Order: sequence, then C-alpha cells, then structure tokens
Amino acid sequence: MADDPVDLGRRGFLRGRRRAEPAALRPPWSRTERFTDLCTRCGACADACPEKIIRRGDGGFPEVDFRQGECSFCAACADSCPEPVFDRTSRPWTLTARIAPSCLAMNRVVCRSCRDACPESAIRFALAPGGVAVPVVEDDACSGCGACLAACPADAVMLQPGPEIAHAPSASSAS
Repeated sequence: MADDPVDLGRRGFLRGRRRAEPAALRPPWSRTERFTDLCTRCGACADACPEKIIRRGDGGFPEVDFRQGECSFCAACADSCPEPVFDRTSRPWTLTARIAPSCLAMNRVVCRSCRDACPESAIRFALAPGGVAVPVVEDDACSGCGACLAACPADAVMLQPGPEIAHAPSASSAS
C-alpha cells in the first residue's frame, strides 16, 4: 500500500472540499516532487523532531505546523527517516515570510511580534507615509524557519516559495 501513489487532490474532492487548499508544507530537505511516493507514513520524522512542529497531516503524511514553534534546521527529521525521502545535499527549502494585509501594524496597531521572534532579523519595520511603521521582509535573510508565524497574533504571516537564495543557518539555529 505504501507504494501506491496518493492523489491528494482527488482525496480533497471526495471529502467535499471545493477550493484548492495550499499544498502541505513538508519537513525541510524533503523531496517534495516525490514525497507521497517515497514516504511510508511511519512517523519517525515527527517523533524525532525536538521542536514538535512535524505532525501527521492529510493521509498520514508528515506536515510542518508552525503554530507549535519554529524549525531549528537540526535535521533530526531527515536523520531518522528510513526511506530516501530527504535530500540533505540541497537547501532545507526556499520559503520566505510574507505579511498579509491583515497585519496589525499595517492596520495602525502597534505590533512588532514577528520582528521580535525572528532569529535571523529578517523582518524590519519601515516608516511609511503617515508615520506608520510597516513590516518588510528581507528575502535574502529569511530562512523560512517559521518563528514569525507562531508569534503573529493576527495570523498575518505566511511562508511562500521565495527566490533561490543560499541561506546560511544562523548561529542560533545551528546549535
């Protein structure tokens, strides 16, 4: 059964989901193009994650849930997997933070939670017309760790595929 490819789009249709949901965020270094073919859904990666951000998602496949915290890029998930699901020769992922218009700061409420939580200092607040400071994400500094997602009280931060930039893990995430 683990060798059968899973059509997650069809699964959503059969469950009555009419709109396409965003693709699940797989653990860092996973081979996303063949993930459902290679993963046996054993849960070893979720059990090994010290941050407890990997959980069983749709169909039992592991997904990253940043509501629990951030990814430290420790690679415990990749090291624990018995299948060739992970490729540690590449970057963990190409995700960068994006701020939605529902951001409190963009709506004139003082909030700097995302900036304060960012271990890479990739989010800064720039003064905009009218004296309002709005968040700006520095793509070249953002590692996609997700620390800002859990910290945002308005759920206005999301991770999206970003430009192909070589991110070096910070000293805090290397430990």
